[in-house]
Amino acid sequence: MTPRERVMRALKLQPGLPDRIPVQFDLCKSLLEYFSKKLSIPLSITDNLYEDVTWRISANEIRIALGSDVIVTGTGTARNFHPEPADDGTWLNEYCMRMKQGDIYAEITEYPLTDIQTAAEVKDYKFPDLSLPGRFDDAIELVKKYHTQYFIIGDIEATIFTLVMQLVGMEKLMMDMALGEEYLQPLIKVCTDFQIENGLKLIAAGVDAIWVGDDFGGQTGLLFSKKMFRELWKPHYKRMCDTFKKANPEITLILHCDGAVSELMDDFIEIGFQVFNPVQPGVPGHDPEDMKSGWGDRMAFWGAIDQQELIPFGTDEELEKDIQSLLDWHDEFKKRKTA
Repeated sequence: MTPRERVMRALKLQPGLPDRIPVQFDLCKSLLEYFSKKLSIPLSITDNLYEDVTWRISANEIRIALGSDVIVTGTGTARNFHPEPADDGTWLNEYCMRMKQGDIYAEITEYPLTDIQTAAEVKDYKFPDLSLPGRFDDAIELVKKYHTQYFIIGDIEATIFTLVMQLVGMEKLMMDMALGEEYLQPLIKVCTDFQIENGLKLIAAGVDAIWVGDDFGGQTGLLFSKKMFRELWKPHYKRMCDTFKKANPEITLILHCDGAVSELMDDFIEIGFQVFNPVQPGVPGHDPEDMKSGWGDRMAFWGAIDQQELIPFGTDEELEKDIQSLLDWHDEFKKRKTA
């Protein structure tokens, strides 16, 4: 069974079961550099519009050599874009966010729309031009090279909610959502329009799936009410997903959403998402059996391995035991469904 067939069966896109659970993983910059040297594989980097997505869409050759069943690609920076570091080491990216490099993640130090107040000001903000040369060169090449063997995901993470947050700042966004500020809906709309264009270009390049990424939850529950999600955000995600399906009815729609968000699962399905990631364990409402029993007939689940405590701090034996328990539970669940 090819990696592509394995993933498509696991995601219920083809009949039958995979020969094993498919594998996908990310590696930070230092690990990619380590394995590039150890495996003698050149490190291929696709610089993303938002810096932290760069490492998820880069070094596919290294990750498949280590066992990944998928290729993850995305939008690159314009070929002629070269950020100029300031004296303090910060730089402006193509969104005009001022960035600095943290220990692991690139962090925003200045938000380009931190003072926005009116709908008219939304029109003054200029999004990166997605038609500039170089944006989708890597995506097109990866599709051409790997499409027959691997399932190829087009990543547009930091999609709508996160993009708005990164433009205005988290505190301002939360306050302005509660106050109903007039600029908010126009800004959400143009961010949605931008990501629709982004996703359509990846679909045209030939990807099998579009990976949307926005976090609506914390450790104990939603970041804001279900009512607010449905009124402010849901219609925009629905319009985006409908547009992608119209462009290619076979495209698979994947949602990455951290936190305790099981309250929104029915909404995610109504929007059109077919795969949910990462199924964060250890938060309310995310027990694997509850998730599978509640929505498993309508949604494929990708993840459920604890990345907060188990992977960074657990032993190899503890990690193996956790993975085996999920496999054992899944086998038992299938038996009960067919009984």
